[in-house]
Amino acid sequence: MKTRNTLPLYIFLIVVSFTVTSCITVGRKFPVNSVSQIRMGETTKDDVEQLFGTPWRTGIEDGKETWTYGRYRYSLFGGTSTCDLVVRFNNKDVVISYSFNTTD
Repeated sequence: MKTRNTLPLYIFLIVVSFTVTSCITVGRKFPVNSVSQIRMGETTKDDVEQLFGTPWRTGIEDGKETWTYGRYRYSLFGGTSTCDLVVRFNNKDVVISYSFNTTD
């Protein structure tokens, strides 16, 4: 009998948990206004780090070192907001390409 009486409480707690956790953010903000300062063939890793700080993620793409700056916000009720910058460097630590995408 006790389980029937506590069932509404458990359901309520589950609904509240989903409501509270319905938004998740991954990554961190970066100064999107500075993207226009990147110059392929000129901007160095040091320059990129000065403009944007430490990358959120690093990796290799097509044999080239890549740095990723991004903020991805997913919300059950408010939609999705994403913003990312991927910078690719040559073996001399100079930008060879980059991509910037945002939903804002």
